[in-house]
Amino acid sequence: MAELTKKDFASPAEVKWCPGCGDYAIMNAVRAGMVAAGKPRDEVAIVSGIGCSSRFPYYMETYGLHTIHGRAAAIASGVKVGNPKLDVWVISGDGDSTAIGGNHFMHAIRRNINLNYVMINNKIYGLTKGQYSPTSEMGQISKTTPYGVIDYPMTPLKVAMGLGATFVARGLDAQMKLSEEICKRGAMHKGFSMMEIFANCIIYNDGAHQQLTDKETGADYYIILKDGEKMIFGTESQYCLVQDGFKIKAAKVADVAESDILVHDEKNAEVAALLATMRPDANLPLALGIIFADDSKKTYDDMVYEQVAGVKAKRGRTVDQVMQEGHTWTV
Repeated sequence: MAELTKKDFASPAEVKWCPGCGDYAIMNAVRAGMVAAGKPRDEVAIVSGIGCSSRFPYYMETYGLHTIHGRAAAIASGVKVGNPKLDVWVISGDGDSTAIGGNHFMHAIRRNINLNYVMINNKIYGLTKGQYSPTSEMGQISKTTPYGVIDYPMTPLKVAMGLGATFVARGLDAQMKLSEEICKRGAMHKGFSMMEIFANCIIYNDGAHQQLTDKETGADYYIILKDGEKMIFGTESQYCLVQDGFKIKAAKVADVAESDILVHDEKNAEVAALLATMRPDANLPLALGIIFADDSKKTYDDMVYEQVAGVKAKRGRTVDQVMQEGHTWTV
């Protein structure tokens, strides 16, 4: 069979997102992830909830389930356990995942179900016309917060690390190559792959990530993590991350010893928990790239089938023993 390309995963359906929406770039990255997984299209399923991003199943030449608000993780979990050979992708927005769907999202991570979970975070409800979401910034003006948001914003990747996630990554729609790399790595990971990708909602929250996407100064506010490499960032690579007791702080490369600059280790969960929390408004760069990856933890779907096999084997032995004793046995 010929190797599939990203075009092979594109359905003939007309894509109906607003011009300039970040979802276009993310859809391209997801298709790259599907190619990397190496599965034929009839062994790929994409599940979504409700929201602009949740139109994904219509645009992918795979099995698709466009489900109900907040329930994508639960339904995808059932799909994966019911047919473990499927490569299952979940596409969900920040509101769909962390508000009404928060409970399902949380337990899918905790169970380490082998799902590829892409959370498209535009910090707003787009499809329902601009209400604020759990990831909206403090003070943000929206249809439901005309005087500004007074909720502290949620950091989904911090939650994921706290729940024992085995793969945590963050991308940005404007960083297309990085988003592709994240989706490829997530697709190859054995376990729950949590991929948060920031996207711009050009209609209801335009410029939400402008600080990060500014061509002149954006690189001062994010760091792209690479396993085994020193944590250096900035428009001129002038900044770095160093240990500060039990915390991490930013410093100028010129002001610290080279040996003090932290080196990224994808398998270090303790440091990853700190990296996932960093925010530019706390004088720390936003962490992009693969923050944490460790496939040593068993997946829920594998354990389900191991348990079923064990029970079958145990019952089989019991039947044999009873039959040898001359008794009857009903299973």
